[in-house]
Amino acid sequence: MLDSLVTSKTRIKLLLKLFSNNNSGYLRSLAKDFDESTNSVRVELNRLTEAGLLTAEDEGKTKVYKANQKHPFYEEISRMVSKFLGLDELLGQVVRRMGPVERAYIVGDYAMGIDSGTIELILIGKDLDLKYMDYLKNKTYEKLNRQVNVQVLDADPGNIGGILVFG
Repeated sequence: MLDSLVTSKTRIKLLLKLFSNNNSGYLRSLAKDFDESTNSVRVELNRLTEAGLLTAEDEGKTKVYKANQKHPFYEEISRMVSKFLGLDELLGQVVRRMGPVERAYIVGDYAMGIDSGTIELILIGKDLDLKYMDYLKNKTYEKLNRQVNVQVLDADPGNIGGILVFG
């Protein structure tokens, strides 16, 4: 869907990353997460910043990029990203019903802006309701026509390459 509107795959990845759950990132970490060259990421960061969609703040020698919440299209882009990811309703249910979810990440194709039909999630938390997760997987397929693969971890290993969507 987004790839028919936005022709740059790197730009799609940046929009998905930075407009979901107020994520932020800096050049090298974004390039590493997307498995892209720093130059291609830099070009798109500059374009999105010049368009006013992103803000850039200096933190020491590092420039951190975030979605510009004051941009007139911020809400619309955030909703579009959420719908593309198909997770706005799913994440609300997960957080309410799964138990103490500390963090949720989208990984795999969706984290890279590719609609493969399979949503891969990593949930961080202890004592989560895994029976409910099975029920939720089936309901998600019925509602969104997307397969959901979930990996549950007790603690965040700190090196998950994906999009943080909760926590």
